[in-house]
Amino acid sequence: MDGIHDLGGKQGFGPVEIDDLPVGFHERWHAAVFTMVSAAFASGAAKNTDHFRHAVERIDPISYLTHGYYGRWLGGIENMLVEGGVISQAELDQHARSLGARASARVAARPSLAQANPPETTAARDTSARRSLSSTPRFDVGHVVFTRNQPSRGHTRLPAYARGAGGVIAGYQGAWVLPDASAHGEEQVEHLYSVRFAAQTLFGDDANEMDEIHLDLFESYLQAS
Repeated sequence: MDGIHDLGGKQGFGPVEIDDLPVGFHERWHAAVFTMVSAAFASGAAKNTDHFRHAVERIDPISYLTHGYYGRWLGGIENMLVEGGVISQAELDQHARSLGARASARVAARPSLAQANPPETTAARDTSARRSLSSTPRFDVGHVVFTRNQPSRGHTRLPAYARGAGGVIAGYQGAWVLPDASAHGEEQVEHLYSVRFAAQTLFGDDANEMDEIHLDLFESYLQAS
């Protein structure tokens, strides 16, 4: 899904701040949110990691930028609970208002047109996303490939900075559940490759000409050169 959350990061937001806390949580409510996410997975409200990631992606962009790491988690939980019918948006808003000043820590859930539609199958809840495929991988090690350059309205693990870029197949990783489908309630299995890119191909001439970037990319992300 295209947006501020892109897994490859976005330019223009300054340096990455390093957390100097080695272990634990900065605030007590962080631990509470962590526990809530664990409970969501244990109860089945969060069907899989892709479902949860897509729920986080669909919170309000301003909230995504301002409410911090666990604030984004909280917004994702709210999206899943509302869309799963566990609680209504009105009930959630009423509870937030009742918290008074503490309501500012809440991330407003914002279900979008790209609903999660979480899967109900036992297989999709498997802790391992590795599968088997009878089909032969389309690409071999050493093949030159290009990533597809197309927008995504749903969940995807293809970073925006790598779209339309040329690379070389460096390894084959087996068959796995495609996150793009899993996040929306479908199980689709694809071959997964490690693709090597020259850093300058992805980041321009300012990148070190000796550096290389390896990305694990699904077959549907790739096309032959």
